[in-house]
Amino acid sequence: MILKKELRKLNPNKNIKIRLLAVFIILISIFSSASCSDDYKNRNTDYQETAVDLGTHKLMAYTVSKKSKYLVVFESGHGNDHTSWYSTGKSSEIFSIADFLDSDVLLYDRAGYGKSEFNTEPRNINTLRSELETVIDQFANGRKVVLVGHSLGGLIIRDYAIKNPERVAGLVFIDASHEKYNHFSQDQINTFYTNYKTMYGANSGIALETLQLIEDFKYAATLPNLPDVPVLAITSMKIDAEHNAADRQLWYDSKEALKTGITNFKHITTIKSGHFIQLEEPKLVLGNIRSMLSQLPF
Repeated sequence: MILKKELRKLNPNKNIKIRLLAVFIILISIFSSASCSDDYKNRNTDYQETAVDLGTHKLMAYTVSKKSKYLVVFESGHGNDHTSWYSTGKSSEIFSIADFLDSDVLLYDRAGYGKSEFNTEPRNINTLRSELETVIDQFANGRKVVLVGHSLGGLIIRDYAIKNPERVAGLVFIDASHEKYNHFSQDQINTFYTNYKTMYGANSGIALETLQLIEDFKYAATLPNLPDVPVLAITSMKIDAEHNAADRQLWYDSKEALKTGITNFKHITTIKSGHFIQLEEPKLVLGNIRSMLSQLPF
């Protein structure tokens, strides 16, 4: 989720669109081997939009199949749909990511975001993790997954990995939320919820997930250590008007807490990006995911 002083300002569309042109240019240079044109229609690689039926509602998943050994799964942050992993929302960007990683990739929209349906049940971490399990089960075909979580997505993939250690090959935390840093009062939550309900609707993903944030971080504090798989954290240490050096140190330390019991833990910091590192420095994020994949058993 967004850093504690930024949540009140969250506008998911604005956060993405303001970086649209710059990030698009960066992506072109990174993925020079992949075209963003209609040439992808003639590829052997298959791009799919698939509705995953959960019984009470359906979630939209976006996949590229390259028949790789591992499946890379991207979990978005609070207030964001799958397009928070690329700037324009065009399907060709999924191909670019899959080509760069040389891997099958899976992105999806949680309930109340993007093309996914609404669900009015409590949208807590336990529910979000359970729904992620269902989505992964439909596409993994018995393979292990590399989970990439941004912001609140970091809590979701933590819970998944702890509950399903045998299914996880690696974990990547992109400026991930953590209970040692993120703390909210009920008054703050009430204000956030009222604003989001007005802006996006009472059943929107951002509104309903906001109602659970206090309990989510209490729940996260009860979780045991991560399974001993390769773990990468990429953290913004950018200092600005709302995040001084002391604040950034607390943010950094919260990610260091993830390494307990982990044999292969890597923590990368950047001062070039704010919270959306995957948009401002896509090469940093995708390059390190590709590096992790190259070191996994084949």
